[in-house]
Order: sequence, then C-alpha cells, then structure tokens
Amino acid sequence: MKNLIVIAGSLVVAFAFNCFLVPYGILSSGISGIAILLGIITPFDTGLMNFLLNLPLIILGFYKLGKEITINTIICVVSLSFFLYILPVATITDNILLSTIFGGVIGGLGIGLIMKFSGTSGGLDIIAIIVSRTSNMSVGLLLTGMNGVIVLISGFVFNWNIALYTLLSIYLTGKMIDSVHTNHIKLTMQIITTEGEAIRNELLQSIYRGITITDGYGGYTNEPKQILMMVVTRYETLQVKEIVRSHDNKAFINVYKTVEVDGEFAKN
Repeated sequence: MKNLIVIAGSLVVAFAFNCFLVPYGILSSGISGIAILLGIITPFDTGLMNFLLNLPLIILGFYKLGKEITINTIICVVSLSFFLYILPVATITDNILLSTIFGGVIGGLGIGLIMKFSGTSGGLDIIAIIVSRTSNMSVGLLLTGMNGVIVLISGFVFNWNIALYTLLSIYLTGKMIDSVHTNHIKLTMQIITTEGEAIRNELLQSIYRGITITDGYGGYTNEPKQILMMVVTRYETLQVKEIVRSHDNKAFINVYKTVEVDGEFAKN
C-alpha cells in the first residue's frame, strides 16, 4: 500500500514539474530542482539527471536512515525519473504566476504524500534528515538553507524574476508539505490501564519512545491502575492505541497536543 502511494505521489510531482514549472524555467526544491536546472541548460533529460544525482545520496541514506525509508526513496526516485521522462513538457496556463503557484502547491502535495508514507523524494531530503538527527537544527530549516542556494543559482543562470518565482514555488511547496506531512506534530498520550506491564513491554519493543509510569487507582472502584505517559508523533498514535487495546480493551486513553518538547526526543 505504501509503495503504491509513493508511486502516486511521484506521478503528482512529475505532473507539477513538467506542466507548471519546467516550461517557464522555474525550479523546484532539492535535487529535483537541480535536475530541472541541468535539464534546461544542458541536452540531458531531466528525469535522467534526477536519477543520477540521487543515486549516491540513496546509498548514503541506506546506511544512515534504514531499510524502509531507503526502499521507498528508491521507488520514489525511479518512478519520478520515469514519469518525468514519459510525461510531455506542456503548459497548462500561459500565466507564469499561476504556473508558479499551482506547480508549488501540487508538487508539495506529492512530496508530502511520499514523506507521510515513510519515503523521501531523495536528494536534499536525505541530507537534511541525517544532519537533523545529529544537530539541533530542524529538517525544514536545513532544507530552506540548501534550497536558497538553488534560488541564487537560478538568479545568476536565468534572471532574478525567475529566481523570485522559484522562491515562491519553493515556499508554497514547503507549506503544502507541512500540511500533508504532519510528522513534526508531537502529541502526549496518557494511558490508564490495569495491564501496564504488558503494554509497556510491547510499546518499548515496537515504538522507540520513552515511557513514564506511575501508580494510581480508580476513583470510583478503588481498583489499582498504572498510568503510562509518552510523547509520540501524530503517526504513532494509531499504533499505540492498537497495542493498548490488544491488552486492555477498557483502558482509558487521553491524547493532547504537545506545544514544545525540551529534552531528549528520538527523531525517527
């Protein structure tokens, strides 16, 4: 299922590139943007350049990010390169501003879907995630900085109007990614159960998160209970609920949004 969604997301991104951004020389973010640039100023195909530029970074990602993300990234890069190759470059509108807006939004939708289902579009995404795991900088901040270089290049190679359109496209892409890919949103889960030890063991085996456990008792029944508290990402809440329900169908689960995490929190 995840693989099919990654492929569908790649098709959406390729459509945004070839029908909105490429015809006007507007670049996308990341390695894909560099591939578009090279495809415009050289005789090489954009899809081929996208694949070749991503190949060494995929190898790096395999050693740093794990098997699942790497496999989905390979699927994305191959399918995106294929779709960029077979989809004709054609203008949907003759208005460059509309092309910039819709190219950025549609491209961000596709990349957001890919990232939501444990993949990346390759390239700078891989570098940003690796650096983020070993520093205090966020993935978004790192991508913004690296994509700023692409904007500068487009300004020198083409003109500054194109550079500003590229900046607008990258900004809209980022906003759309944040709207679809909400893994950065942290939630606190409070679980009140009589099967605390069994739930704790399975949670520690399945989800790489810390758990705080306190003892309590039911105000109505005086029955001894365990209270488990953990901070997770939005995507992990469903898995936590399934684990809890498999051991205690009557457990009380309270989920609330976490504004800020100050301390050690694994970034997976």
